[in-house]
Amino acid sequence: MIPSNEWLKTWNEKRALLNCPNNLNDYFEETVVAGKKIDHLELGGVSIPTGEILVRDPLVYIQRDAEPYLIKVPTGEFPVTAAVIVPEDEDCARYAAVKVQFTAYDAVRFEEALIGMEDLINFNEGEFFGFNVDAGLACVLDRETLKHFCAFQETFHKENPGKNLYDDYFAKLFADNYVENPDYQRKEGDWINWKIPGTDYHIPFFQSGFGDGVYPVYYGFDVEGQVCSLIIQFIDIELAYGEEEL
Repeated sequence: MIPSNEWLKTWNEKRALLNCPNNLNDYFEETVVAGKKIDHLELGGVSIPTGEILVRDPLVYIQRDAEPYLIKVPTGEFPVTAAVIVPEDEDCARYAAVKVQFTAYDAVRFEEALIGMEDLINFNEGEFFGFNVDAGLACVLDRETLKHFCAFQETFHKENPGKNLYDDYFAKLFADNYVENPDYQRKEGDWINWKIPGTDYHIPFFQSGFGDGVYPVYYGFDVEGQVCSLIIQFIDIELAYGEEEL
């Protein structure tokens, strides 16, 4: 969508409030954050043919009219990495953040990705907008791959009346991926890199940290002010664990 001039004016006035309070580089460059061991898991590539990017719960919020984020990103195939909190005691591995790296440059600041219709008038420091997760999963996709995903979804339901897209299709892919890549996954599977049938497009699906909720998505900007990465923050590690021993 094209945001209104009034929205753009407010966005520019409040843009500093959209900066991430954490240095998300630490999640992908360090092995310990706030006392928690961090490891890194490669999830394959994501296809970005148009540069108009979205982050969605793939089982609940995949609709043709879903709006991409306002700022376009480079086009192509890009690597996707999860920053994983190494499990302790009885807990499972938690994906604290997932990054798509678009260029060879490092981010020097992180700003929340918006679609251009958020209520910025009442937005204050310490808040974020985020995206909704209701099925414990998230995915990164492009406006073009969204169309193909929706077409696949519609065809599946037409050809399989009464069946469930996860139980009757995706569940096996997740379980098979666990067998092939067991690190930091539960037996049911915590991620897949899905190639949309009939296309060469890939969409990675991955667990959303603590599960259902609302999670912020940040652009990483390099020193020249260009978008170099996109990071989904599922867990604020410092906030969730930083005072655990106090």
